[in-house]
Amino acid sequence: MTTILVTGGTGTLGRLVTERLRADGHEVRVLSRHSQPYAVDLREGGPALDAALAGVDTVVHCATTQTGGDEKAAAHLIAAAERAGVAHLVYISIVGVDRVPFPYYRVKLAVEKQIEGSGLGWTVLRTTQFHDLVVRLFRAVSKVPVMFVPAGVSDQPIEVAEVAERMAELAAAPPAGRVADMGGPEVRTFESLARAYLKASGRKRAVVKVRLFGKAYRAFRAGGHLVPERAVGKGTFEEYLRAGGA
Repeated sequence: MTTILVTGGTGTLGRLVTERLRADGHEVRVLSRHSQPYAVDLREGGPALDAALAGVDTVVHCATTQTGGDEKAAAHLIAAAERAGVAHLVYISIVGVDRVPFPYYRVKLAVEKQIEGSGLGWTVLRTTQFHDLVVRLFRAVSKVPVMFVPAGVSDQPIEVAEVAERMAELAAAPPAGRVADMGGPEVRTFESLARAYLKASGRKRAVVKVRLFGKAYRAFRAGGHLVPERAVGKGTFEEYLRAGGA
């Protein structure tokens, strides 16, 4: 079995990827800012990153932040992976990063391009949003009596455990480039998802659709972040909520 390093290995996705790879018999190193013995801030890089990558065959790059620094982190990771002779870099991205001009999506696309041009063997998987991200959004906007949702926007949430399983499969296989996208089983309006969340959480809120403005909103309305033709996920949003996700 191979030695695999998972960046962001204590996060929502990385933790499950780590568990699956270890169950399959791989030696797995978990890299995150606070997880010993491989506590590394990728935005800073340095000798600790080189030490974490020594002897590693494959890197699964799950680490990300919406507060900035992903491109710098990727540059440090790629350079260190090249020095260590890593054979395969697997990256998790988002459906629509090339179609929706949303700032975080632009960063994810830029990281994809860094990886593609690195000279390393690489695999990139794009998926739709995880169920838990949708729930975190609804928790935030349901703190007031009126729950506002974007008018005309749908989503296609997917179960993170299914993505983790696919990422583990890709990590154990040879580099494959850009692989087929993964989408959740259903395309749902944000209004219907919000009402499902309110029902499951026992909250009573008025749901109000709000029309927004800007290029990103128009792209979301047009479904640039959706892949109905790749609705390969099995777990539905309601199943996630019934399992305690609310």
